[in-house]
Amino acid sequence: MAEAEITITGICAHGYHGVRDFEARDGQSFLVDLTYWLDSTAAVSADELEYTVSYSEIATQVARIIQGEFGRFDLIETLAETIARQVLSHQAITRTRVRVHKPEAPLRVDFDDVTITIERTRLSLPARAPRKVALSLGANLGPDPAGQVRWALQELQAVLGPLVTSELEVTTAQLAPGQARQPDYVNALAIANTTLAADDILRLAHRIENTAGRIRDQRWQARVLDIDVIAIAGLTSTAPHLLLPHPRAHERRFVLQPLAQLWPDVDIAGHRPAWWLQRLAAPSS
Repeated sequence: MAEAEITITGICAHGYHGVRDFEARDGQSFLVDLTYWLDSTAAVSADELEYTVSYSEIATQVARIIQGEFGRFDLIETLAETIARQVLSHQAITRTRVRVHKPEAPLRVDFDDVTITIERTRLSLPARAPRKVALSLGANLGPDPAGQVRWALQELQAVLGPLVTSELEVTTAQLAPGQARQPDYVNALAIANTTLAADDILRLAHRIENTAGRIRDQRWQARVLDIDVIAIAGLTSTAPHLLLPHPRAHERRFVLQPLAQLWPDVDIAGHRPAWWLQRLAAPSS
């Protein structure tokens, strides 16, 4: 991937943001410095605007937000967040840095400028409305793997709200070539509806794993608890720390079968779970 970093500085427009009455009445000038990152591979190869994100379009969108397209805000923090969210609505953009300047802020001392700077990715943004999230749980170490999975489901539900869950299923451990045998896994799938950011969901999963005593010494090792984020509605990611949908979900029957029942229309690597199940069931040639 050829990542491009595009920066626009000094986008200036008149806005009505601020907590003071006269700020809402009279308004003032705001300036924005914006950087965004995107995959420029296709654009460089084709030398066509349609394969990138127009910085002219982005600048116009930022100016309109300052001017009140999404309303007026008391805080420049909210203004910056709204700009970041709008920039990241372009699917080609992976992350953005937004700096909002408020040079006419009502301070009682001499000053040059007031700024706030935020950096956001699509994975760090909370959803505006609850969206479906699929999580796969498994355990094959410890005194009670089934009990550990049930406990983890309770911990997830305490944060994410009501879950729709599959029955527990015992499956053979999937091993790397030459790897020593492991105990069978107890697996389950859970579907949540939450506004939590993807990164926050991943942090929650890791916290629960760590509390259960998960040790990460090597890949494919036996685990006291494993929680994978399989899919999040409307969200794809190539970020190394969180690939979405999960890159091996289409290879795992213990994921696909409950997913086909609980979230049948979810897109997993370009197809629905039932399609992948048929592929797994087909005899190899």
